[in-house]
Amino acid sequence: MSFRVRLTVIYATILTAFFLCFAGFSYFMVRLTLLSALDDNLIGLTEKVVSSAEVFEQGSLTVMNFPEDVGIFQSASIFMIVVDGNTGQIASRSENLKAYQGLLTNIETTFSDPEFKTIEINNQTLRVLTYPLIVTDPKEASGERLVGYIQMGQLMDSVQTTLQQLSVIMIVTGGAVFVFFLFMGAGTTHMMLRPLAEITSVALQITRADDLSRRIPDRGRGDEIGDLTMALNQTFERLENLFRSQQRLLADVSHELRTPLTSIRGNLDLMQRMGEMDEDSIEIMQDELKRMSRLVGDLLLLARADGGSTPLRKVEMELDTVVLDVFRQVQPLALEQEVTVKMTGIEPVRIYGDIDRIRQLLLILVDNGIKYTNAGGSVNLNLSSEDGRGVILVKDTGPGISEDHLPYIFDRFYRVDKARTRHLGGSGLGLSIAHWIVKAHQADIQVTSEVGVGTTFTLSFEILEDIFANGHVDEGDTERTTPIRLPLPSLRSRNRNAS
Repeated sequence: MSFRVRLTVIYATILTAFFLCFAGFSYFMVRLTLLSALDDNLIGLTEKVVSSAEVFEQGSLTVMNFPEDVGIFQSASIFMIVVDGNTGQIASRSENLKAYQGLLTNIETTFSDPEFKTIEINNQTLRVLTYPLIVTDPKEASGERLVGYIQMGQLMDSVQTTLQQLSVIMIVTGGAVFVFFLFMGAGTTHMMLRPLAEITSVALQITRADDLSRRIPDRGRGDEIGDLTMALNQTFERLENLFRSQQRLLADVSHELRTPLTSIRGNLDLMQRMGEMDEDSIEIMQDELKRMSRLVGDLLLLARADGGSTPLRKVEMELDTVVLDVFRQVQPLALEQEVTVKMTGIEPVRIYGDIDRIRQLLLILVDNGIKYTNAGGSVNLNLSSEDGRGVILVKDTGPGISEDHLPYIFDRFYRVDKARTRHLGGSGLGLSIAHWIVKAHQADIQVTSEVGVGTTFTLSFEILEDIFANGHVDEGDTERTTPIRLPLPSLRSRNRNAS
């Protein structure tokens, strides 16, 4: 059974059940009203008879005399029996009950309040009122004495007929209501689920045609259907990005590995033709093998990070000490490139992080600045404490990056100047690793650049005191594993590596 049919049946069943409950309540109230009217009529008839009766005292006996010309007994639907309170025998009965022997209802005990019962006599339903007859007697302690009972009965034909007609009307109406709600529910459900059918149709077309560039038409709805459309379109967009990223990643990796392999094979062929070892060729092959090893190592690190299997050993650390270590470590490379690395300012800052990963992050940024700064330029390092955060600035005087490229510099294998980056030994993965390290430490990284002036990377870490104050880290916790997903490469081809 389809969801549409189930929803229609449930909708019709619930509304019909509500109608039946209302009908049952109405039936009960009508029956109660009719019985109440019938009971009032019986009380009125009984009081009329009692008011016209005469009571005589004959010794210890009480004689009751009821007039025979009471007009109410001319109707075949009203009956009366008078019961003597002393003997319990029938003292009088109406003419239309001469053929009936016995009481209308049994009088089991002495009572002083009127009592109503519904009985069956000869397949006839009667409503019977047993009314006590009480006279004033000064000899009694209560001042009253029970002398007998009047049983006044009336046929319930009119009441039963009315209730039967009402039952038939309700049953027929209930069936009609169910059919009406069924058809109305089917139409309403079809109208409400039609957008879902359209969404399903378009989604199936997209998956069958493997055309992830298509989108489900957005009708501008502000309800759940609109939210579903937006969510599916975002999902298709993400799948398209993942698919293109995978294709681009495979192409870039193949290209990066093909270049050193081609160089190694060419040098091996050259030495084979020469029949002797060539020192220059061996040196070139060693350089290419080193570059391949770095590339494979970086790819392995990113793959582990994507899978959440790269742990971070976070401890309390002096960020200024790590900055100074990196400053000293890059001096030989700076001298080789004829670039000056300066420490423009440093303050004591304690953070909670992985020392090796923070050092790797700073080395990537400083090394990137040195490689892209022309001879005679400079790379400036600065560490300060601002508003409870440790801020590191890595500023170079290189060629800068245009605004069109800035949003994509953390993508894998992204390059602004592809030829120059490969010549410098870059693989296009450095800044992707740097971005992962930053996010794994819940830190921030921002990039500002101006073409012809230089590029500035700004790192911001929460200092240790604020981390504990905000409850981010438990005291005594000296090791933590934090899996972080890396940013995926952009959908566009880029020509320069930002790392």
